[in-house]
Amino acid sequence: MPELPETETIARDLQARVRGASVRDVTVLRDDVLRGANAGELAEHVTGCTIAAVWRRAKLIVLDLEAPRASGSNHCGHAITRAGHIVVQPRFTGSLLVDDGTLPEGLADYLTVTFTLHDGRALHYRDVRRLGTVSWMNPARFAEYQRTLGPEPLDDEFTATTLRAALGDSSRVIKAALMDQHRLAGVGNIYATEALWAAQIDPSRETRSLVEPEWVALHDALRRILTASITARGTSFRDYRDASGERGDFVRQLQAYGREAQPCARCGKRLIATHAVDGRNTVFCAYCQR
Repeated sequence: MPELPETETIARDLQARVRGASVRDVTVLRDDVLRGANAGELAEHVTGCTIAAVWRRAKLIVLDLEAPRASGSNHCGHAITRAGHIVVQPRFTGSLLVDDGTLPEGLADYLTVTFTLHDGRALHYRDVRRLGTVSWMNPARFAEYQRTLGPEPLDDEFTATTLRAALGDSSRVIKAALMDQHRLAGVGNIYATEALWAAQIDPSRETRSLVEPEWVALHDALRRILTASITARGTSFRDYRDASGERGDFVRQLQAYGREAQPCARCGKRLIATHAVDGRNTVFCAYCQR
């Protein structure tokens, strides 16, 4: 958490709000979140660059940067570097916030990195537990990293056949396979739990035991639920916030995750919670998930 819908929501917000802005200054308050560059190197790479685009890959928020057009040095006197990418992995408690002076109270706490923009606004990376990361990657490093990630479940060409090809030969339980970012990008505990409930598949089943109709049901459930969550701007239990500091609303539509001991919306039996499936809290219906 945040997973695909939450990072997609943040990326879309940032694309609308900071695309085309240039970075005037970089302030690192907690350098333990940095990867690929230390505080000084990050400032050298980023200061004076323009944010050309913001998008999502898996559970990552990617800021594409364009280097200054002038040769020699940028307006702050730093050496010109090649364009690259800021890659943010929020993990459990991270968020990227646009600060134009209207952030909700309390969200200026736990800041780790601040990018001051040319128009006076700031883009903060906030992380309560500092388990997320802010990485600098040059184009070659980013291309190499992307090759380690699985297919995107909302891509047009992603079919039930694609899903089966990505996961189907695994002896792992299906819930763990769904969350393996090398096999399938963007899905974590919330949406694996929800998709398996919707497809009526026991999360402890061996992946290779699924048959064709189950792959079709799982594919359809996954795409429908991820799309619905994006429409609701993600799921907020505690820490997730969008780029304006607001909460997501998909929590109202959850059928399994976070509903242990409550009645199953499909059959009325009590939902069960266990850590035995993959070491995480897994909620499912033992009666109608087979």
